[in-house]
Amino acid sequence: MNRIASDQALDFSRDIHSVSRLVSEARAVLDGAFPRLWVRGELSNLAQPASGHLYFSLKDEAAQVRCAMFRAKRTLLAFRPENGQQVLARVRVTLYEPRGDFQLVVEHLEPGGEGALRLAFERLKRQLAAEGLFDTAVKRPIPAFPRQVGLITSPFGAAVRDLITVLGRRFCSLPVLIYPAQVQGEAAPAALIAALAAANARAECDVLILARGGGSIEDLGAFNDEALARAIRASAIPVVSGVGHESDITIADLVADHRAATPSAAAELVAPSAEHLRQRLLALSTRLAGARQRRIAAIRQRLTATIRHLSLLHPAARLQQQAQRLDRAERRLKTLVAERLVRADRGWRPLAQRLAALTPEPAIGRARLRLNALRQRLGRAQSELLAHRRERLMRALAGLEARSPLGTLTRGYAILTRCADGAIVRDPSRVEPGERLQARVAGGLIGVVVESNPPERTARAPKAPRSPKP
Repeated sequence: MNRIASDQALDFSRDIHSVSRLVSEARAVLDGAFPRLWVRGELSNLAQPASGHLYFSLKDEAAQVRCAMFRAKRTLLAFRPENGQQVLARVRVTLYEPRGDFQLVVEHLEPGGEGALRLAFERLKRQLAAEGLFDTAVKRPIPAFPRQVGLITSPFGAAVRDLITVLGRRFCSLPVLIYPAQVQGEAAPAALIAALAAANARAECDVLILARGGGSIEDLGAFNDEALARAIRASAIPVVSGVGHESDITIADLVADHRAATPSAAAELVAPSAEHLRQRLLALSTRLAGARQRRIAAIRQRLTATIRHLSLLHPAARLQQQAQRLDRAERRLKTLVAERLVRADRGWRPLAQRLAALTPEPAIGRARLRLNALRQRLGRAQSELLAHRRERLMRALAGLEARSPLGTLTRGYAILTRCADGAIVRDPSRVEPGERLQARVAGGLIGVVVESNPPERTARAPKAPRSPKP
Protein backbone atom coordinates (compact mmCIF):
# COMPACT_ATOMS: atom_id res chain seq x y z
CA MET A 1 0.00 0.00 0.00
CA ASN A 2 2.74 2.44 0.85
CA ARG A 3 4.60 1.54 -2.30
CA ILE A 4 1.57 2.25 -4.50
CA ALA A 5 1.03 5.59 -2.88
CA SER A 6 4.64 6.56 -3.38
CA ASP A 7 4.44 5.57 -7.07
CA GLN A 8 1.36 7.73 -7.54
CA ALA A 9 3.05 10.68 -5.91
CA LEU A 10 6.03 10.17 -8.17
CA ASP A 11 3.73 10.20 -11.26
CA PHE A 12 2.29 13.57 -10.27
CA SER A 13 5.78 15.03 -10.20
CA ARG A 14 6.55 14.01 -13.89
CA ASP A 15 6.20 16.41 -16.90
CA ILE A 16 4.31 14.13 -19.26
CA HIS A 17 4.12 15.25 -22.98
CA SER A 18 1.31 14.36 -25.31
CA VAL A 19 2.29 13.23 -28.81
CA SER A 20 1.07 16.48 -30.40
CA ARG A 21 2.95 18.56 -27.83
CA LEU A 22 6.13 16.59 -28.42
CA VAL A 23 5.87 16.92 -32.23
CA SER A 24 5.05 20.64 -31.97
CA GLU A 25 8.06 21.32 -29.74
CA ALA A 26 10.31 19.25 -32.02
CA ARG A 27 9.10 21.28 -34.96
CA ALA A 28 9.83 24.52 -33.15
CA VAL A 29 13.35 23.28 -32.45
CA LEU A 30 13.93 22.32 -36.11
CA ASP A 31 12.49 25.59 -37.44
CA GLY A 32 14.79 27.62 -35.25
CA ALA A 33 17.90 25.48 -35.52
CA PHE A 34 18.41 25.53 -39.30
CA PRO A 35 18.61 28.55 -41.65
CA ARG A 36 17.57 28.33 -45.32
CA LEU A 37 19.73 25.61 -46.93
CA TRP A 38 20.74 24.49 -50.43
CA VAL A 39 20.39 20.72 -50.85
CA ARG A 40 21.50 18.65 -53.85
CA GLY A 41 19.86 15.31 -54.60
CA GLU A 42 17.94 13.09 -56.97
CA LEU A 43 14.15 13.39 -57.39
CA SER A 44 12.09 10.31 -56.56
CA ASN A 45 8.51 9.44 -55.55
CA LEU A 46 7.28 12.50 -57.43
CA ALA A 47 3.56 13.23 -56.87
CA GLN A 48 1.56 16.05 -58.43
CA PRO A 49 -2.00 16.10 -57.00
CA ALA A 50 -4.83 18.29 -58.28
CA SER A 51 -4.20 20.81 -55.50
CA GLY A 52 -1.19 22.08 -57.44
CA HIS A 53 1.33 21.23 -54.73
CA LEU A 54 4.38 19.08 -55.46
CA TYR A 55 5.50 16.21 -53.21
CA PHE A 56 8.68 14.19 -53.72
CA SER A 57 11.78 12.77 -52.05
CA LEU A 58 15.37 13.93 -52.38
CA LYS A 59 17.88 11.14 -52.12
CA ASP A 60 21.52 10.26 -52.61
CA GLU A 61 23.50 7.04 -52.16
CA ALA A 62 22.99 6.88 -48.35
CA ALA A 63 19.76 8.67 -47.37
CA GLN A 64 16.54 10.31 -48.49
CA VAL A 65 14.17 12.94 -47.11
CA ARG A 66 10.57 13.90 -47.84
CA CYS A 67 9.93 17.27 -49.49
CA ALA A 68 6.91 19.47 -50.20
CA MET A 69 6.70 22.40 -52.63
CA PHE A 70 3.51 24.40 -52.41
CA ARG A 71 1.60 25.72 -55.41
CA ALA A 72 2.68 29.37 -55.08
CA LYS A 73 6.34 28.36 -55.44
CA ARG A 74 5.69 25.65 -58.00
CA THR A 75 4.24 28.15 -60.49
CA LEU A 76 7.67 29.83 -60.59
CA LEU A 77 9.49 26.70 -61.81
CA ALA A 78 11.41 27.16 -65.07
CA PHE A 79 11.51 23.42 -65.88
CA ARG A 80 9.41 20.27 -65.50
CA PRO A 81 10.60 18.02 -62.64
CA GLU A 82 10.90 14.29 -63.34
CA ASN A 83 11.92 11.24 -61.32
CA GLY A 84 15.66 10.54 -61.45
CA GLN A 85 16.56 14.17 -62.16
CA GLN A 86 19.43 15.80 -60.26
CA VAL A 87 18.29 19.08 -58.72
CA LEU A 88 19.38 21.87 -56.37
CA ALA A 89 16.75 22.91 -53.82
CA ARG A 90 16.61 25.86 -51.43
CA VAL A 91 14.73 24.48 -48.43
CA ARG A 92 13.40 25.17 -44.98
CA VAL A 93 13.83 22.31 -42.46
CA THR A 94 10.63 21.47 -40.59
CA LEU A 95 8.42 18.67 -39.26
CA TYR A 96 5.06 17.57 -40.63
CA GLU A 97 3.05 17.31 -37.39
CA PRO A 98 0.09 15.08 -38.47
CA ARG A 99 2.49 12.21 -39.25
CA GLY A 100 5.52 13.28 -37.28
CA ASP A 101 7.63 13.13 -40.47
CA PHE A 102 10.84 15.07 -40.87
CA GLN A 103 10.53 17.01 -44.13
CA LEU A 104 11.86 19.91 -46.19
CA VAL A 105 9.66 22.72 -47.47
CA VAL A 106 11.11 23.65 -50.89
CA GLU A 107 11.07 27.35 -51.80
CA HIS A 108 13.18 27.15 -54.99
CA LEU A 109 14.13 24.29 -57.31
CA GLU A 110 16.48 24.19 -60.28
CA PRO A 111 18.23 21.48 -62.30
CA GLY A 112 21.60 20.46 -60.96
CA GLY A 113 24.72 19.61 -62.98
CA GLU A 114 23.98 18.82 -66.62
CA GLY A 115 20.35 19.79 -66.17
CA ALA A 116 21.28 23.38 -65.38
CA LEU A 117 23.53 23.54 -68.43
CA ARG A 118 20.78 22.09 -70.58
CA LEU A 119 18.31 24.66 -69.25
CA ALA A 120 20.74 27.51 -69.96
CA PHE A 121 21.31 26.07 -73.46
CA GLU A 122 17.59 26.03 -74.22
CA ARG A 123 17.13 29.56 -72.87
CA LEU A 124 19.97 30.95 -75.02
CA LYS A 125 18.72 28.97 -78.02
CA ARG A 126 15.25 30.56 -77.76
CA GLN A 127 16.75 34.03 -77.33
CA LEU A 128 19.05 33.81 -80.37
CA ALA A 129 16.34 32.20 -82.49
CA ALA A 130 14.01 35.10 -81.66
CA GLU A 131 16.73 37.51 -82.79
CA GLY A 132 17.03 35.71 -86.15
CA LEU A 133 20.62 34.42 -85.73
CA PHE A 134 19.58 30.93 -86.89
CA ASP A 135 17.66 32.04 -90.00
CA THR A 136 18.74 30.27 -93.18
CA ALA A 137 18.32 33.51 -95.12
CA VAL A 138 21.41 35.03 -93.45
CA LYS A 139 23.64 31.97 -93.92
CA ARG A 140 26.27 32.04 -96.68
CA PRO A 141 27.24 29.29 -99.12
CA ILE A 142 30.59 27.49 -98.96
CA PRO A 143 32.98 28.19 -101.87
CA ALA A 144 33.07 25.23 -104.24
CA PHE A 145 36.88 25.53 -104.66
CA PRO A 146 38.38 27.41 -101.68
CA ARG A 147 41.89 28.79 -102.16
CA GLN A 148 42.78 28.23 -98.47
CA VAL A 149 40.97 26.72 -95.46
CA GLY A 150 41.31 28.02 -91.89
CA LEU A 151 41.01 25.69 -88.87
CA ILE A 152 39.96 27.21 -85.52
CA THR A 153 40.68 24.45 -83.02
CA SER A 154 43.21 23.15 -80.54
CA PRO A 155 46.53 22.34 -82.28
CA PHE A 156 47.09 19.38 -79.91
CA GLY A 157 43.74 17.54 -80.10
CA ALA A 158 42.60 14.61 -82.18
CA ALA A 159 40.21 16.88 -84.10
CA VAL A 160 43.00 18.80 -85.84
CA ARG A 161 44.68 15.55 -86.94
CA ASP A 162 41.39 14.25 -88.35
CA LEU A 163 40.83 17.52 -90.20
CA ILE A 164 44.30 17.57 -91.77
CA THR A 165 44.05 13.89 -92.73
CA VAL A 166 40.67 14.26 -94.43
CA LEU A 167 41.63 17.51 -96.18
CA GLY A 168 44.87 15.94 -97.49
CA ARG A 169 43.05 12.83 -98.68
CA ARG A 170 40.33 14.74 -100.51
CA PHE A 171 42.46 17.54 -102.02
CA CYS A 172 46.16 17.31 -101.21
CA SER A 173 47.06 20.65 -102.85
CA LEU A 174 44.57 22.66 -100.74
CA PRO A 175 46.46 25.00 -98.34
CA VAL A 176 45.43 24.76 -94.66
CA LEU A 177 46.05 27.42 -91.98
CA ILE A 178 45.54 26.70 -88.26
CA TYR A 179 44.33 29.40 -85.86
CA PRO A 180 45.09 27.79 -82.48
CA ALA A 181 42.56 28.25 -79.69
CA GLN A 182 41.59 26.64 -76.40
CA VAL A 183 38.40 24.57 -76.87
CA GLN A 184 37.56 23.65 -73.25
CA GLY A 185 37.48 25.51 -69.96
CA GLU A 186 36.48 28.95 -68.78
CA ALA A 187 38.97 30.74 -71.07
CA ALA A 188 37.89 28.79 -74.16
CA PRO A 189 35.10 31.15 -75.38
CA ALA A 190 37.42 34.17 -75.33
CA ALA A 191 40.17 32.19 -77.10
CA LEU A 192 37.79 31.03 -79.83
CA ILE A 193 36.46 34.57 -80.34
CA ALA A 194 40.05 35.91 -80.58
CA ALA A 195 41.00 33.25 -83.18
CA LEU A 196 37.87 34.04 -85.20
CA ALA A 197 38.68 37.78 -85.08
CA ALA A 198 42.28 37.12 -86.18
CA ALA A 199 41.11 35.01 -89.14
CA ASN A 200 38.74 37.79 -90.25
CA ALA A 201 41.37 40.48 -89.78
CA ARG A 202 43.99 38.61 -91.82
CA ALA A 203 41.47 37.54 -94.51
CA GLU A 204 43.71 34.71 -95.70
CA CYS A 205 41.04 32.01 -96.03
CA ASP A 206 37.85 31.54 -98.03
CA VAL A 207 36.20 29.36 -95.37
CA LEU A 208 36.75 28.62 -91.66
CA ILE A 209 36.17 25.33 -89.79
CA LEU A 210 35.34 25.64 -86.07
CA ALA A 211 35.99 22.18 -84.59
CA ARG A 212 36.70 20.02 -81.57
CA GLY A 213 36.22 16.37 -80.58
CA GLY A 214 33.34 14.86 -78.65
CA GLY A 215 32.65 15.20 -74.94
CA SER A 216 29.98 15.85 -72.33
CA ILE A 217 27.81 18.93 -72.30
CA GLU A 218 30.20 20.49 -69.80
CA ASP A 219 33.13 19.82 -72.14
CA LEU A 220 31.29 21.48 -75.03
CA GLY A 221 30.18 24.45 -72.94
CA ALA A 222 32.56 26.87 -74.69
CA PHE A 223 30.60 26.37 -77.94
CA ASN A 224 27.33 27.32 -76.20
CA ASP A 225 28.63 30.81 -75.37
CA GLU A 226 26.48 33.76 -76.47
CA ALA A 227 29.46 36.00 -77.34
CA LEU A 228 30.96 33.26 -79.54
CA ALA A 229 27.60 32.81 -81.32
CA ARG A 230 27.42 36.51 -82.12
CA ALA A 231 31.04 36.52 -83.30
CA ILE A 232 30.31 33.61 -85.68
CA ARG A 233 27.29 35.44 -87.08
CA ALA A 234 29.34 38.65 -87.52
CA SER A 235 32.20 36.86 -89.32
CA ALA A 236 32.83 38.06 -92.87
CA ILE A 237 34.15 34.58 -93.80
CA PRO A 238 31.71 31.61 -93.97
CA VAL A 239 32.02 29.36 -90.91
CA VAL A 240 31.49 25.59 -90.87
CA SER A 241 31.02 24.00 -87.42
CA GLY A 242 32.23 20.46 -86.68
CA VAL A 243 31.85 20.12 -82.92
CA GLY A 244 31.59 16.80 -81.07
CA HIS A 245 29.77 13.77 -82.39
CA GLU A 246 26.66 13.55 -84.56
CA SER A 247 24.31 13.64 -81.54
CA ASP A 248 26.00 16.75 -80.06
CA ILE A 249 24.30 20.01 -81.00
CA THR A 250 25.67 23.33 -79.77
CA ILE A 251 24.74 26.96 -80.23
CA ALA A 252 27.77 27.31 -82.53
CA ASP A 253 26.30 24.56 -84.77
CA LEU A 254 22.99 26.42 -85.04
CA VAL A 255 24.46 29.85 -85.79
CA ALA A 256 27.19 28.71 -88.19
CA ASP A 257 26.66 28.95 -91.94
CA HIS A 258 26.86 25.15 -92.21
CA ARG A 259 26.87 22.40 -89.58
CA ALA A 260 28.75 19.11 -89.93
CA ALA A 261 28.16 16.13 -87.64
CA THR A 262 31.89 15.68 -86.84
CA PRO A 263 35.21 17.43 -87.59
CA SER A 264 35.90 14.87 -90.34
CA ALA A 265 32.50 15.57 -91.89
CA ALA A 266 33.30 19.30 -91.82
CA ALA A 267 36.53 18.67 -93.74
CA GLU A 268 34.65 16.58 -96.33
CA LEU A 269 32.08 19.35 -96.67
CA VAL A 270 34.71 22.07 -97.28
CA ALA A 271 37.33 20.32 -99.43
CA PRO A 272 36.45 19.16 -102.93
CA SER A 273 37.28 15.53 -103.67
CA ALA A 274 40.25 15.24 -106.07
CA GLU A 275 39.11 11.80 -107.19
CA HIS A 276 35.61 13.11 -107.80
CA LEU A 277 37.04 16.03 -109.76
CA ARG A 278 39.21 13.64 -111.79
CA GLN A 279 36.22 11.45 -112.60
CA ARG A 280 34.16 14.49 -113.44
CA LEU A 281 36.93 15.87 -115.71
CA LEU A 282 37.14 12.51 -117.51
CA ALA A 283 33.36 12.45 -117.94
CA LEU A 284 33.38 16.03 -119.25
CA SER A 285 36.18 15.16 -121.72
CA THR A 286 34.19 12.19 -122.96
CA ARG A 287 31.06 14.34 -123.29
CA LEU A 288 33.06 17.01 -125.13
CA ALA A 289 34.47 14.50 -127.64
CA GLY A 290 31.04 13.03 -128.25
CA ALA A 291 29.52 16.49 -128.63
CA ARG A 292 32.23 17.43 -131.13
CA GLN A 293 31.57 14.31 -133.23
CA ARG A 294 27.82 14.92 -133.12
CA ARG A 295 28.34 18.54 -134.10
CA ILE A 296 30.52 17.59 -137.11
CA ALA A 297 27.96 14.98 -138.23
CA ALA A 298 25.13 17.50 -137.87
CA ILE A 299 27.04 20.11 -139.92
CA ARG A 300 27.77 17.50 -142.62
CA GLN A 301 24.09 16.58 -142.80
CA ARG A 302 23.10 20.24 -143.03
CA LEU A 303 25.63 20.75 -145.85
CA THR A 304 24.25 17.81 -147.84
CA ALA A 305 20.71 19.03 -147.31
CA THR A 306 21.66 22.55 -148.38
CA ILE A 307 23.20 21.28 -151.62
CA ARG A 308 20.09 19.26 -152.34
CA HIS A 309 17.90 22.22 -151.52
CA LEU A 310 19.87 24.50 -153.85
CA SER A 311 19.42 22.04 -156.68
CA LEU A 312 15.70 21.99 -156.06
CA LEU A 313 15.53 25.78 -156.06
CA HIS A 314 16.67 26.05 -159.73
CA PRO A 315 13.96 27.95 -161.77
CA ALA A 316 13.43 25.16 -164.31
CA ALA A 317 13.01 22.56 -161.57
CA ARG A 318 10.63 24.82 -159.68
CA LEU A 319 8.50 25.44 -162.82
CA GLN A 320 8.32 21.74 -163.56
CA GLN A 321 7.29 21.03 -159.97
CA GLN A 322 4.64 23.77 -160.06
CA ALA A 323 3.21 22.41 -163.33
CA GLN A 324 2.95 18.92 -161.84
CA ARG A 325 1.32 20.31 -158.71
CA LEU A 326 -1.19 22.25 -160.84
CA ASP A 327 -2.15 19.14 -162.80
CA ARG A 328 -2.61 17.12 -159.63
CA ALA A 329 -4.68 19.92 -158.07
CA GLU A 330 -6.93 20.09 -161.16
CA ARG A 331 -7.58 16.35 -161.13
CA ARG A 332 -8.30 16.40 -157.40
CA LEU A 333 -10.66 19.35 -157.81
CA LYS A 334 -12.70 17.61 -160.52
CA THR A 335 -12.91 14.44 -158.50
CA LEU A 336 -13.97 16.32 -155.38
CA VAL A 337 -16.66 18.31 -157.23
CA ALA A 338 -18.14 15.14 -158.75
CA GLU A 339 -18.15 13.35 -155.42
CA ARG A 340 -19.68 16.39 -153.70
CA LEU A 341 -22.51 16.54 -156.28
CA VAL A 342 -23.28 12.83 -155.90
CA ARG A 343 -23.35 13.12 -152.10
CA ALA A 344 -25.54 16.24 -152.28
CA ASP A 345 -28.03 14.47 -154.57
CA ARG A 346 -28.15 11.44 -152.28
CA GLY A 347 -28.69 13.62 -149.25
CA TRP A 348 -31.32 15.92 -150.84
CA ARG A 349 -33.86 13.28 -151.84
CA PRO A 350 -34.53 11.82 -148.35
CA LEU A 351 -34.76 15.32 -146.98
CA ALA A 352 -37.37 16.30 -149.56
CA GLN A 353 -39.42 13.21 -148.71
CA ARG A 354 -39.19 13.89 -145.02
CA LEU A 355 -40.13 17.53 -145.59
CA ALA A 356 -43.18 16.55 -147.57
CA ALA A 357 -44.22 14.16 -144.82
CA LEU A 358 -43.70 16.77 -142.13
CA THR A 359 -45.60 19.68 -143.84
CA PRO A 360 -47.85 21.45 -141.26
CA GLU A 361 -50.86 22.13 -143.56
CA PRO A 362 -52.98 19.11 -142.44
CA ALA A 363 -52.30 19.88 -138.81
CA ILE A 364 -53.20 23.54 -139.38
CA GLY A 365 -56.54 22.54 -141.00
CA ARG A 366 -57.41 20.22 -138.12
CA ALA A 367 -56.48 22.91 -135.60
CA ARG A 368 -58.65 25.49 -137.46
CA LEU A 369 -61.68 23.14 -137.34
CA ARG A 370 -61.16 22.50 -133.68
CA LEU A 371 -60.83 26.23 -133.00
CA ASN A 372 -64.17 26.98 -134.75
CA ALA A 373 -65.90 24.25 -132.75
CA LEU A 374 -64.48 25.64 -129.51
CA ARG A 375 -65.65 29.15 -130.43
CA GLN A 376 -69.22 27.93 -130.98
CA ARG A 377 -69.21 26.00 -127.71
CA LEU A 378 -67.85 29.04 -125.91
CA GLY A 379 -70.62 31.31 -127.34
CA ARG A 380 -73.37 28.85 -126.30
CA ALA A 381 -71.91 28.41 -122.84
CA GLN A 382 -71.60 32.19 -122.40
CA SER A 383 -75.25 32.81 -123.41
CA GLU A 384 -76.53 30.04 -121.12
CA LEU A 385 -74.47 31.33 -118.22
CA LEU A 386 -75.69 34.93 -118.66
CA ALA A 387 -79.35 33.80 -118.85
CA HIS A 388 -78.98 31.68 -115.74
CA ARG A 389 -77.30 34.52 -113.82
CA ARG A 390 -79.99 37.03 -114.97
CA GLU A 391 -82.78 34.71 -113.75
CA ARG A 392 -81.09 34.29 -110.34
CA LEU A 393 -80.73 38.08 -110.09
CA MET A 394 -84.43 38.69 -110.80
CA ARG A 395 -85.47 36.13 -108.16
CA ALA A 396 -83.15 37.76 -105.64
CA LEU A 397 -84.58 41.23 -106.38
CA ALA A 398 -88.14 39.95 -105.97
CA GLY A 399 -87.27 38.40 -102.64
CA LEU A 400 -85.65 41.60 -101.44
CA GLU A 401 -88.67 43.69 -102.45
CA ALA A 402 -91.02 41.30 -100.66
CA ARG A 403 -88.98 41.55 -97.45
CA SER A 404 -88.28 45.32 -97.62
CA PRO A 405 -90.19 47.67 -95.20
CA LEU A 406 -90.70 50.07 -98.09
CA GLY A 407 -92.75 47.39 -99.84
CA THR A 408 -95.05 47.22 -96.82
CA LEU A 409 -95.49 50.99 -96.87
CA THR A 410 -96.66 50.92 -100.50
CA ARG A 411 -99.62 48.81 -99.37
CA GLY A 412 -100.93 51.71 -97.22
CA TYR A 413 -99.14 51.16 -93.99
CA ALA A 414 -97.25 53.84 -92.00
CA ILE A 415 -94.59 53.89 -89.29
CA LEU A 416 -95.12 56.31 -86.35
CA THR A 417 -92.16 57.75 -84.43
CA ARG A 418 -91.97 60.33 -81.66
CA CYS A 419 -90.56 63.65 -82.66
CA ALA A 420 -88.92 64.01 -79.25
CA ASP A 421 -86.69 60.95 -79.21
CA GLY A 422 -87.33 59.19 -82.55
CA ALA A 423 -88.76 56.08 -80.81
CA ILE A 424 -91.20 53.92 -82.83
CA VAL A 425 -94.74 53.92 -81.46
CA ARG A 426 -96.07 50.41 -81.12
CA ASP A 427 -98.78 50.87 -78.42
CA PRO A 428 -101.47 53.64 -78.59
CA SER A 429 -101.50 53.79 -74.83
CA ARG A 430 -97.91 55.09 -74.84
CA VAL A 431 -98.79 58.45 -76.41
CA GLU A 432 -100.44 61.56 -74.92
CA PRO A 433 -103.05 63.87 -76.48
CA GLY A 434 -101.31 66.76 -78.18
CA GLU A 435 -98.04 64.87 -78.61
CA ARG A 436 -96.33 65.42 -81.99
CA LEU A 437 -95.52 62.34 -84.06
CA GLN A 438 -94.09 61.62 -87.51
CA ALA A 439 -95.71 59.16 -89.89
CA ARG A 440 -93.45 57.55 -92.54
CA VAL A 441 -95.48 56.47 -95.59
CA ALA A 442 -94.33 55.26 -99.01
CA GLY A 443 -94.10 58.79 -100.32
CA GLY A 444 -92.19 60.38 -97.39
CA LEU A 445 -92.80 61.83 -93.87
CA ILE A 446 -96.06 63.38 -92.46
CA GLY A 447 -96.28 65.39 -89.22
CA VAL A 448 -99.09 64.14 -86.88
CA VAL A 449 -100.64 65.62 -83.65
CA VAL A 450 -102.42 63.20 -81.27
CA GLU A 451 -105.92 64.48 -80.45
CA SER A 452 -107.16 61.71 -78.15
CA ASN A 453 -106.46 58.10 -77.09
CA PRO A 454 -108.93 55.28 -77.64
CA PRO A 455 -111.44 54.50 -74.81
CA GLU A 456 -109.56 51.36 -73.81
CA ARG A 457 -106.86 53.52 -72.22
CA THR A 458 -108.73 53.82 -68.90
CA ALA A 459 -109.03 50.06 -68.57
CA ARG A 460 -105.27 49.45 -69.02
CA ALA A 461 -102.62 49.56 -66.41
CA PRO A 462 -100.95 52.90 -65.84
CA LYS A 463 -98.10 53.43 -68.24
CA ALA A 464 -94.53 53.74 -67.14
CA PRO A 465 -93.28 57.25 -66.65
CA ARG A 466 -91.55 58.72 -69.67
CA SER A 467 -88.19 60.27 -69.59
CA PRO A 468 -88.35 64.04 -69.45
CA LYS A 469 -87.94 65.93 -72.68
CA PRO A 470 -84.59 67.39 -73.26
